[in-house]
Amino acid sequence: MRRIICSGAMFVATSVLGTVSQAQDRLSAPSDIVVTGVEGDAIHDETQTASLGPLGLVDVHDTPNTINIVPSALIEQQQLKSVQDVFRYLPSVQGDGARPQSRGFQGSVVQNSRIDGFNIVSTTDYAAQQFENVQVLNGLSGAIFGPANPAGTFEYTLKRPTAQPLAYGRIGYGSGDLWLEHLDVSNTAANGLIGYRANLLNEAGEAYLDNSRVSRQLASLALDVHVAPSTVLELNGSYYRYQTRGVEPSFATANGVAFPEIDPYRQGYAQPYAGQRNHTYTGSAKLRHDIGSDWHLTVGVLDQVADRETSQITDTITNAAGAYTATIQTSTASRFTILSNQAYLDGQFDTGPLRHQLALGTNGFVWKNFNPYAGATFTLGSGTLANPRAFARPNLPDFTDRYRSSRAWQQVLVASDRISIGEHWSAVLTGSQSWLGTINSNSGGSATSRSSDTGFSPSASLVYKPIEPLTVYFTYANSLQQGDTAPAGTVNQNSILAPFRSKQYEGGVKLGLKAVDFTLAAFQISRPFAYINAATSVFEQDGEQRNRGVELTANGRVLPGLTVFGGVAFLDPKLLDTATAATNDTRIAGLSRWTMTSLVTWAVPRISGLQLTAFVRHASNRPTDNQNRFFADGYTTLDLGVKKDAVFGTHHVTFRVDVANVTDERYLTNIVPGGLNGYSGAGNATAALGQPRTVAGSVAFAL
Repeated sequence: MRRIICSGAMFVATSVLGTVSQAQDRLSAPSDIVVTGVEGDAIHDETQTASLGPLGLVDVHDTPNTINIVPSALIEQQQLKSVQDVFRYLPSVQGDGARPQSRGFQGSVVQNSRIDGFNIVSTTDYAAQQFENVQVLNGLSGAIFGPANPAGTFEYTLKRPTAQPLAYGRIGYGSGDLWLEHLDVSNTAANGLIGYRANLLNEAGEAYLDNSRVSRQLASLALDVHVAPSTVLELNGSYYRYQTRGVEPSFATANGVAFPEIDPYRQGYAQPYAGQRNHTYTGSAKLRHDIGSDWHLTVGVLDQVADRETSQITDTITNAAGAYTATIQTSTASRFTILSNQAYLDGQFDTGPLRHQLALGTNGFVWKNFNPYAGATFTLGSGTLANPRAFARPNLPDFTDRYRSSRAWQQVLVASDRISIGEHWSAVLTGSQSWLGTINSNSGGSATSRSSDTGFSPSASLVYKPIEPLTVYFTYANSLQQGDTAPAGTVNQNSILAPFRSKQYEGGVKLGLKAVDFTLAAFQISRPFAYINAATSVFEQDGEQRNRGVELTANGRVLPGLTVFGGVAFLDPKLLDTATAATNDTRIAGLSRWTMTSLVTWAVPRISGLQLTAFVRHASNRPTDNQNRFFADGYTTLDLGVKKDAVFGTHHVTFRVDVANVTDERYLTNIVPGGLNGYSGAGNATAALGQPRTVAGSVAFAL
């Protein structure tokens, strides 16, 4: 395993990142049709700029933060289905669970995730096909966006109407008996004053487990209304339905028990009625106005409703022999609503010899949770891993009969100034003043706890460009985040802790060449650690989490026809200064020291339109409890793919076949504590089974 990660690191260091065939080897579609499936060097080309909320569009090479972008070209090339699939390609991101995390910190339900800059719910599902790209700003982002966990910002950019007509379809088939149809079309109306982009998706059938069921449907529409030559109104609406039944459960361990090896193909762990049913409705409106050539105004609002019916089973392993108790938790929120807003003004001006890039604005949200009245924890029964049992379906609650359990709000004023000092130096000063609050309520409508706070989150960066393609930077950031609510069973149950403060130091080097980009960053992030004190059963700040690490990524063409996309990350996540000696100076549960991702794409010479891909993903072992008594093994997976372009008449057609986890590696993924900031009773983690070997094929075509 060490040889694999070292060779992967060497390969990344010598180039790494990218996508697809050389332009001369591509078969062009007819000139009046845009085909999203044609990649070329599109992955590299589409990762040069990022959207940073009030700062607008920025050049990633000059930005004093680590920003990773997975564009639609890669999403299409790898046949990715969800944002969880997308996160697998970023070495510092763990996205297999409901809440994504970067640099070893989990994101919150709302504060760390955004669509087009608007706060959204992270604990629902999103189809990758509706996004132009997925961006991750690693580390603290509170100075730019407002209070949030130190997990960075996960930004999903919606597809917009294209300049040329687009008509693209895809039919796919996957392991089990899973059929997919996808249609992506764009055009203009009203003499070009209105542009539209529509995505329709249907996928349904049996997954890799016998008698399991997966179904997902997407309908999204984006409109660009050109109100005036310098003014565009962007309107977006989408509905996404995601359902599963008969899928494998998640697993947990009792105190003092290690995770054993678990067979992901074993049918008996799944129950035919267990799964989830999610419906997500999202609508937004954004007005963009250019004030001359140097100033830009953006004002917008987003409304989202996410309904969730969860009957997912958790099997808690209770002894070394593999005995387990199966439960279903139905008391968590079954509806999330969020109303987000933003208003930004950015531009540039000179004061003597200094050049200023100024950004001013505000963003915020009102977020409500609704829980089912009859929600409860159902104990289904017991079994063993060697002899799993079928359990009768419990009397699940009516998830639509619910009460408002919490209301949270946040509003932020942001100001940023990038000051260019001569040709080589610049300083970036950013800060946000925030107002935030929370009210938790019981089923009778009475408030059980409330909080209201204000705070300031600053960051300061120094940037040096000795030559044009090279950037060296150092950034300090201090960020506020909402305090946790004490969980059930604690002495101070439902009380809200005071807001936490996180600190980050980051230094990095970026090299942006014509065909390939490199980024090297070193960081330290620290924040309070919320935990249940074993001696007092009080939920309190109990020590500090301090994560130190180094990230190396590269993106682009290494040789003619050969591109790479990936990176290597080292993380040293420590729990310090706890009241309990057993957890002091230990590794945080669920986090690997080493992770590596490497996607290599080769356009086969002398065979026009033939492309081969290989994607390697590695994670070293992970502790499964805060005392570091037990560890889950590391793993390495290999995905292989082949693509062939062809032309039939006037239609460009692309055939793809991908095999995921070729070696059928058995591993645990999404090992996380039971809370955002570390708590889960005795400090044990939950885990999911890694996906076994699966096959996906598709035919894509210009209509």
